[in-house]
This record gives sequence, structure tokens and C-alpha cells, in this order.
Amino acid sequence: MRELTDFEKYVIEEKGTERPFSGEYVTLDAPGLYLCKKCGAPLYRSDSKFNAHCGWPAFDDEIPGAVTRHPDPDGSRTEIVCSHCQGHLGHVFEGEFLTPKNVRHCVNSVSLLFQPQDAEQPRSGERLATLGGGCFWCLEAIFAALKGVKGVRSGYAGGLAEEADYRTVCSGSTGHAEVVQITYDPAEISFDTLLQVFFQSHDPTSLNRQGNDIGPQYRSVIFAHDAEQIDSASAMIEKLRQAGLWAAPIVTELTAYQAFYPAENYHNDYFALHGEQPYCQLVVRPKVEKFRAAFAALLKPES
Repeated sequence: MRELTDFEKYVIEEKGTERPFSGEYVTLDAPGLYLCKKCGAPLYRSDSKFNAHCGWPAFDDEIPGAVTRHPDPDGSRTEIVCSHCQGHLGHVFEGEFLTPKNVRHCVNSVSLLFQPQDAEQPRSGERLATLGGGCFWCLEAIFAALKGVKGVRSGYAGGLAEEADYRTVCSGSTGHAEVVQITYDPAEISFDTLLQVFFQSHDPTSLNRQGNDIGPQYRSVIFAHDAEQIDSASAMIEKLRQAGLWAAPIVTELTAYQAFYPAENYHNDYFALHGEQPYCQLVVRPKVEKFRAAFAALLKPES
């Protein structure tokens, strides 16, 4: 949970209200997600936001399951709270006919965090996969070499937006994992094939570490973007368990994708740009060479 200021505690934990037109998100219309300030859970999409001219951010729909309604102690209104942490958001009103959905979530800006939409969205027909298996420098170099992969970005997933930076994530206390987000064309390479490469490119039986990289930020994890990916990953893990390829049990975490936070720019193409550094020579290069030998038929020409 995020540490709150006194005013944030007043609104979120003591069910207070900020002054109208004082919040930073009242008129914001940028694309992205609105998260719970206290726990970071996604609550609203920007395409559900509208200007109600009421002085607070207004939404006519929530992310399914993200918001819980309670009768307000005043006996006339309906309070809305974050379903995950029960943090106070504001109130919901119906019957105002301000949008076709006829619902207005009146939310305190101070109860929210805004996560901008990544400018690099997949093109029509392309899909995303988000995977963590140790240092993202290794996984980026591996997946970038596959035919059908259109882009790979190193970053963080599993924690809060304000803690998604390299120094903080390396503390091991944020809940984030180092991950790569892969943009791929399913007509050229399947999600199952990406998973096969993933499981052969790291040790899925090593809990919260890969080699000398130790901590939960290096855990083996699949952030599934939809039900199809959940089903595919579950089936793959079960198949590998039954095959008994490893003496120890598989500890790969399978969880629903919520958000991806791009890593600092100097992490991009790290192995390609810094391949002669000791870590790259001792850790990254052996993994890349092993991968290239095992999946030669899947490599891009001269990659």
C-alpha cells in the first residue's frame, strides 16, 4: 500500500471530500487508466470519463469488479470504494441523463492516480505478451530475435505506478517484477511459441531469483492479458509439470495483467549496445547463444 499524506488519509480513509474544482483530474482528458491512490488497483478507463461540470472527475462506467457500492451514512447517497482496499472514492448517482449510460461516478481526484496510455500501442492484428523471468536485459535480447515479434520493451509490472523505477524496484519491496512487454503478430508466431521460448530461457523452478540475481523482482511470472492467455499458460505449465523436465516444482506465477511501466531509456537494447560488459558476457550472452541454438528455425534473418 502507498503511504498517504494527511489530506489523502482524510479523503480516502476518513471518507472526506476535496473542494470542488480543486483536483488535478477534473478536466484531464488524456487517454489512460485511473488507479486507486492507496493500492494502485485499476478503477476507470479514460474513455468512461466525461465533463459533468460538477467540480470533480466524473465517469459513467468502471472497470468490472473494481468499484464497490455502499449505502452512505447520510441515508440518501451511495458511496463508492475501491473493491481491493476499500479506500473511499466518492459517490455514484443515477437518473441525471448526462450520458447514455445514465450513471455518474463522482470521484475525488486525490483518491486517484492517472496512468497515461503507452504511446506505442499494438497495431491492428498485433497482440501483447508480458513476461518476467530474471533480468529483462536477457529476455529482451532473446524475444527481439524471433520472427513475428514486432517490438520488445523492458519495464516493470506488478506494483504501483510511483514505485516503477529501477532503483526502487531493485530494493525488492515494491511487488514489481522486471518484465518485457512483447508486441507480436499471432499470424507469424503464437503465444504458445512465446511461452515455449520463455520456459526454455530461464529457470521456472527458482523462486524469486535467477542465478545470482536475487529478489522477487526477478521472479518467474506471466502477466496474462486475457482469458485466452490464462488458458494457454495454465495448459503449458501443466504440460511441463507432467513432463517432469525439472527435478524441482515449477514456481512460475500466473496472474492477470493490470499495467506495464516502461523502464528507463538506458535499458532499451541493452545487450545489443553493451554486449562487451562483464554482466552481458557472463550472464546474458550464454543464455542468448543457448536460445539461438535451440530455436534457430524461429530466428529473424541475420538477427
